[in-house]
Amino acid sequence: MTDPSPAAVPPSTVPVTWPAEWPAEVRRIADATNDALAAVAARDPIAFDDAVELLGRSDSAQAGHVHAEMVRTLLEEVYSDGLTGENVQEVLGRTVRGADWLPNLDIAGFVEVLTGALGVSDVEEQSRSRPRPAHALLVVADLLAVRRSRADTYLRRAVAEIHRAETIEMP
Repeated sequence: MTDPSPAAVPPSTVPVTWPAEWPAEVRRIADATNDALAAVAARDPIAFDDAVELLGRSDSAQAGHVHAEMVRTLLEEVYSDGLTGENVQEVLGRTVRGADWLPNLDIAGFVEVLTGALGVSDVEEQSRSRPRPAHALLVVADLLAVRRSRADTYLRRAVAEIHRAETIEMP
């Protein structure tokens, strides 16, 4: 069972340096994601909006993949005994309550992020054609707080997993 009110791990004051072999676009997504997650930990709506705006100017599909991979990995680790519907409901409730400092976020966005990350949503039937970075970042922030982990660790893992999946040869 997880702590109902996790304490966020404070963001590092040391600037993060991403691997030089990462494409510039991936580094921009990682920087904006890291900045947004630091803003969530600080409950700073202006910094959060600025970071989400930067993500909006990035490749939204790439950013969505990174965020979905972070959500998937964190869910697997937080709920290592298996993810149940009650667990998903717990994450949803915690994330919605934790986002009370941000206006204009709807529950449907959080549901889309969770179901999309789990691969149980039909992209064709979604009401929006773009990923929802603000919602995804808040879900990631919640799971990072439960895990008591740093964002850069999961950003690196997500990019590495996406790279591995893109370069693996299919039989």
